[in-house]
Amino acid sequence: MSDQVTIYSADKKSVISINKGELISYQVNNIEILHQKGDPGWGNTEIEMFPIIGATKENNFLVKTPKKEAKLDQHGILRALLYRMNTIEDTKVSYSKKYIANTQVSNPKFPKKSTQEFLDWPYDFQFIKTFKLTNESLKIHFEIQSEKDMPFMLGFHPAFKVYDPEMVLKSENQKISLKDVLQAGASAFLLKDSKEVTLQNNGNLKLIIKTKGFRHIMLWTEVNNMICIEPITFYPAGISASKLHTEFDYSSGLEQFEIVFSAKPS
Repeated sequence: MSDQVTIYSADKKSVISINKGELISYQVNNIEILHQKGDPGWGNTEIEMFPIIGATKENNFLVKTPKKEAKLDQHGILRALLYRMNTIEDTKVSYSKKYIANTQVSNPKFPKKSTQEFLDWPYDFQFIKTFKLTNESLKIHFEIQSEKDMPFMLGFHPAFKVYDPEMVLKSENQKISLKDVLQAGASAFLLKDSKEVTLQNNGNLKLIIKTKGFRHIMLWTEVNNMICIEPITFYPAGISASKLHTEFDYSSGLEQFEIVFSAKPS
């Protein structure tokens, strides 16, 4: 089976492409919504942050858990695992990653971007990611199956094309410019307690992003041609790596999260 999957909406006006579980293209009316690899900015289109959000280097890559200390690089271990396709239908495809507690996993950042060669986590989990494309929207659903009381954080990190640097982001109670996000720098611009944001004045489409299960949204970019709009359970700026464990949520055994992209003519 090919690593890349292409799915069309019923009306054929929307199309997504997914490569090894990563959404690499979302087009509506032949307009690309997502930042493209190779363009200035970031080397991915989207990625997850799990089971932690934030940097760990200053604590020698150690993260405390109720069981034992784990060795994790920035934003966790999930990105070091490979997706396996579960099912595919006409407008829906599902992937999963399964991890066995205490298994050492090679760190893809080592040695060029990290001194930590191996990562580990003292809990079993299965992470299921499902894409559902309709004529109106793209829904991405996350399901985390684990033992009860497993500590975790979750963030989703998609990047979007910026066609007009004068674009405006609107949340429930704020207006944010690209300049505002650039000035926030590496710590990212926080939309606290936000579940929805709209990207306006960005070419011919208005993009509406809605989330379920996440607490906040953070915004990040270092260039004027893309912006990352990231739903998160925890905002890591201002907390030391040695204190990350104090901000964990604890799993019921089955946790579910969702993000929906809706693109409409502007």
